[in-house]
Amino acid sequence: MTVSIKPVKSKSDLGRFIKFQYKLYKGNKYWCPPMRMDEWNTLDPKKNPAFEFCESQYFLAYKGNELVGRVAAIINKTSNIRWNEKLVRFGWIDFIDDIEVSTALIETVIKWGKTKGMMGIHGPLGFSDMDNEGMLIQGFEELATLASIYNYPYYVDHMVKLGFEKAADWVQVEITVPPIPEKIQRAAELVAKKYNLKVLKAKKAKDFLPYAPKMWATLNDAFDNLYGYTRLTKRQTDLYTKQYFPFINPDFVGMVLNEQDDVVGFGVCLPSLTHALQKCNGKLFPFGWYHIMRALKSNDIVDMYLNGVKPEYLNKGVVAMYYNEIHKGFIKNKVRIVVTNPQLEDNKSAVLMWKNFDTTRQHLKRRCWVKHFA
Repeated sequence: MTVSIKPVKSKSDLGRFIKFQYKLYKGNKYWCPPMRMDEWNTLDPKKNPAFEFCESQYFLAYKGNELVGRVAAIINKTSNIRWNEKLVRFGWIDFIDDIEVSTALIETVIKWGKTKGMMGIHGPLGFSDMDNEGMLIQGFEELATLASIYNYPYYVDHMVKLGFEKAADWVQVEITVPPIPEKIQRAAELVAKKYNLKVLKAKKAKDFLPYAPKMWATLNDAFDNLYGYTRLTKRQTDLYTKQYFPFINPDFVGMVLNEQDDVVGFGVCLPSLTHALQKCNGKLFPFGWYHIMRALKSNDIVDMYLNGVKPEYLNKGVVAMYYNEIHKGFIKNKVRIVVTNPQLEDNKSAVLMWKNFDTTRQHLKRRCWVKHFA
């Protein structure tokens, strides 16, 4: 039976596009279902500020009347200018184990990209780096986090058969929370004295709000030279502050300030929501909110979400300062396991931090694939 590709043209089509993943991964104990509301908001041009510099088209794959795959074609104009390239992105890609389906999806994105003047394709990537990115290539029997993509092992075989090559890899590390390493404590104290730095002491989530714009500015500076990064706009950072800051637990946040009260380094963690989202299958109602709030209040697994250091403070021990502070919160809240956010494997300043811990293992790896048009 041949594969037919249909563009998403209506709200009902978009609903099918979003819901397909929940059918494909039903019963998978490692997949973290995304919040359905977040999926709608991200994919809606009227609600996602990234559409100020992105354009996209979503596609559905059918065999007969059966939905068997999906993909988003995205052009991030700012990224292409920043990196002097003409690449179309593919994201939100899911398909059954059928090479005809994956081929049809990718060829459709390529065809669409060529009509826009693109000369290559890469992904999985979203509209910006705040979207999940990278195809899982290692750790298929490890619990995924909300801030990362899970996919079946056969996806990798399909990408190789389709002629894709590695563009970049992200790794994640699992840490069994030990006492704070003496080396980290000592480094934190020395760095604070040497550079006149301090850790922001906050009792409530709203205490961080005045520093949110400075934190996002530091994130933009810290990530500016990392693979495919696009600087976040004010509309984007305002939205993310409104969406996520109310859920922050001060015990799991470390912000390092200089004498001018600028944020020179930070780390933000949240209790793992994977099991909660599995219980409610990504639905907030009727009872999803209960599982999520319970996970936020009582959880022995924590996921790292964001961290960054201003370039002029890189390799000066600022990471030790904010991590030392967060680690105190882990111990206070009886956290057992911490999972880092996806970090580019060649981002040595980030990856080498975990060498200071004896209780770590690199258990997840994801890949951005690339293919240039003939």
